Amino acid sequence: MHSLEKRDHVPAAVNPHLPLLPNKVPEVTAIFWTIKILSTTVGETGADYLTVHVGLEASTTTVITVGFLVAALAVQLRARRYVPWIYWLTVVLVSVVGTQITDLLTDKLEVSLYFSTAVFAATLAATFAIWYGVERTLSIHTIVTRRRELFYWGAILFTFALGTAAGDLATEALGLGFQLGVVAFGALIAVIALTYHLGANPVLTFWLGYVLTRPLGASLGDLLSQSRTYGGLGLGTIYTSIGFLTVIVALVAWVSFEGERTGKTDPVR
Repeated sequence: MHSLEKRDHVPAAVNPHLPLLPNKVPEVTAIFWTIKILSTTVGETGADYLTVHVGLEASTTTVITVGFLVAALAVQLRARRYVPWIYWLTVVLVSVVGTQITDLLTDKLEVSLYFSTAVFAATLAATFAIWYGVERTLSIHTIVTRRRELFYWGAILFTFALGTAAGDLATEALGLGFQLGVVAFGALIAVIALTYHLGANPVLTFWLGYVLTRPLGASLGDLLSQSRTYGGLGLGTIYTSIGFLTVIVALVAWVSFEGERTGKTDPVR
């Protein structure tokens, strides 16, 4: 899935009364998708580590990480250009919070995964409907106003929450397991990538791929971190989280270096 939505560069009409901003969403490339999948894995293993190994209650960890997310999002919104480390830090925190919201509903409030998946799917659909109704576009290449940026991050949060619920539903409630979960979600993403290259709508394929990378990353994280008793490889949440965070930092540093070298850290598309 090298560049889903890259074809969609036609700008949509913008309210002339709203100030235009540089587009602070990175180019959709192979590195974009790699960091996205790694960040979803960290969201899964990081949330598990805070809740299980640190010993914090799910509600406590949710409050703490939501606070960090609000702070990171404020920095992202105030930034005047695309800054890779700010953007991806926000994505990682959204991943953790999205995971914790679903886990809190499932583990603490005993909400059925079938119900939470349906609710998050409906909420995401409503977000897209309102976003499109107001802006007449869902393209990430036209996030050039503060309002569109807020719609974008709202949609991102719900994709993570939906992906977490759908992934847990498939691997746990339906008994698919972590290994088959990785294979199944990877296959679905491959199909979406193929339809994109065959001419399918780039905006639709991008968002479908974005949602599905969440359960793929979560299944991968559980496969690596969970004990062999539960079908995992037993690496543990600490080592899995550190390993994936290291790769994320390295890739973000590389993207930052390349952006500074080529002058593409402030993409206006």
